[in-house]
Amino acid sequence: MAHPRPGVDYPESWRELLAWFPDDPACLTYLERLRWPGGFVCPACGGYESWRMGDGLLRCTGCARRTSVTAGTIFAGTRSPLSLWFAAAWYITNQKSGVSALGLQRALELGSYETAWVWLHKFRRAMVRPGRDKLAGEIEVDETYVGGVAAGKHGRGAEKKTAVLIAVEKRGRGMGRVRFARIPDTSGDSLLPAIEDLIEPGSVVATDGHAGYHGVAGAGYTHDRHNLYATGDPAHVAMPRVHRVASLLKGWLLGTHQGAVRPQQLDYYSTSSPFASTAAPPTTAACSSTGSSSRPSRPSRDH
Repeated sequence: MAHPRPGVDYPESWRELLAWFPDDPACLTYLERLRWPGGFVCPACGGYESWRMGDGLLRCTGCARRTSVTAGTIFAGTRSPLSLWFAAAWYITNQKSGVSALGLQRALELGSYETAWVWLHKFRRAMVRPGRDKLAGEIEVDETYVGGVAAGKHGRGAEKKTAVLIAVEKRGRGMGRVRFARIPDTSGDSLLPAIEDLIEPGSVVATDGHAGYHGVAGAGYTHDRHNLYATGDPAHVAMPRVHRVASLLKGWLLGTHQGAVRPQQLDYYSTSSPFASTAAPPTTAACSSTGSSSRPSRPSRDH
């Protein structure tokens, strides 16, 4: 599938967004083109002919099955205008520092914070491609802790903080795709399953000398182990990419979300962070994702 082109497959500017999608019929036509690029196909009988009913549904001329283009997507059953959903998709994907639910509510003048929260999490789920490929090649791996400033021990073993495994592909002097995994602790029993979930076997996995990584080679990887105590190299010099991403993740959580992200919600936030290369074009992804999420209670801080 060709990479979507701005100005051709999706709007390149806010003005273009408004011109393309002034109302729901225009949005439905666009969704139909995404869902059935070769023309309508009945999900029941496979027929190609249909006619549009007064309620906007398509009725198959062969079996009379009524079909909605939004069925099975994050738009299914919505009572809000699709043009507002499309505006939300544009806003979410065009904020370089990420988006909070309160920011989305204010920008689109949504009626409640809860609506903004649910919409944002539906889009976050939709932007993570199902069955996406694992990282491959040379990968830097390390853990970081998120949860704000707290008294006591820092780094591994810190209390009242959540451990997150970060894996970053090396691409020359730069970086490729990024993956995150929330882990209960930094033992081998937690680290190795997370690495196996994120990284293709046969890859080169670079880590520090932490004992939790000792089983990496036995799990089917080439282990590039950096003993920082022996070399004296700072961690950000030995593995610059993963430490850069850790810094960006913490800055994003503290800046955009004011640190008000609960541990159980980290999976949603980290996969949709603006620097994690995990996203698909929002409207295209939304066409094939239900993106359901539980209803929130409003926090005291921007979330």
